[in-house]
Amino acid sequence: MDTKDLLKKVRKIEIKTRRLSDHIFSGEYHTSFKGRGMTFSEVRQYQYGDDIRNIDWNVTARYNEAHVKVFEEERELTMMLMVDISGSESFGSKNQFKKDIVTEIAATMAFSATQNNDKIGLILFSDQIELYIPPKKGRSHVLRIIRELIEFEPKSRKTDLGQALKFLSSTQKKKAIVFVISDFMCEGYDQTLKIAAKKHDITGIRVYDIREQSIPNIGMVPMRDAESGEISLIDTGSKTVRFNYEKHYNERLNYFKETFSKSGSGVVNTRVDESYVTKLLGYFKSR
Repeated sequence: MDTKDLLKKVRKIEIKTRRLSDHIFSGEYHTSFKGRGMTFSEVRQYQYGDDIRNIDWNVTARYNEAHVKVFEEERELTMMLMVDISGSESFGSKNQFKKDIVTEIAATMAFSATQNNDKIGLILFSDQIELYIPPKKGRSHVLRIIRELIEFEPKSRKTDLGQALKFLSSTQKKKAIVFVISDFMCEGYDQTLKIAAKKHDITGIRVYDIREQSIPNIGMVPMRDAESGEISLIDTGSKTVRFNYEKHYNERLNYFKETFSKSGSGVVNTRVDESYVTKLLGYFKSR
């Protein structure tokens, strides 16, 4: 993709996702993800309805009039976007690939964080850490993240979420809001997720295509494994083949749901032909 086309695509995604974050998500995001606590702001005169536990007795005695301490939320947070860029994200049977929806969701979350003056960082992963952008504030930083999501070419097509979660734990020493955006067609990350979830507020956003759930009966078909690149001739007319495919798919899906649930992490499932806006808003309101 040349520079002109890239900038055009970045701008298009910015317009769409910024509108969503400005008018829909920023308030929900702020409500759902609280700051690190309350910090002292000022002292003012007592007003009817103020909590008497907040009275500053020293100032009250000095002025012979009741004064209260005012506290405000210590808001600044760090959001980490962990985005799966393995080969399976390039699948799509409708108008969009999974990676297109993943990019939009990541951009929307990033602009929502920016609206609340939070830092945003990015981890692109396959079965290795492909790219790490440390957390930072600002629109130009978000636009850089979007550019990388659009044009970055991974070295590997395989997936290892466990390695990505280990990297998260080693680089983020303070609590962060973490969105893992993937199709979660992998296993073996239960222990690393459990460790990471003790420190961070983690949500898994699963983006999937309806055609991945089962294989239609269309006879002998050559199929390429998106992550290994191997091509195999598959007899889709065989009930056993179709049953085993669905069984394997459902095992991965159940592993994702159970592992995230046991670690206390949140879960969002959105299909490429569904509104991820509705799914995310529903999730935020349920928190």
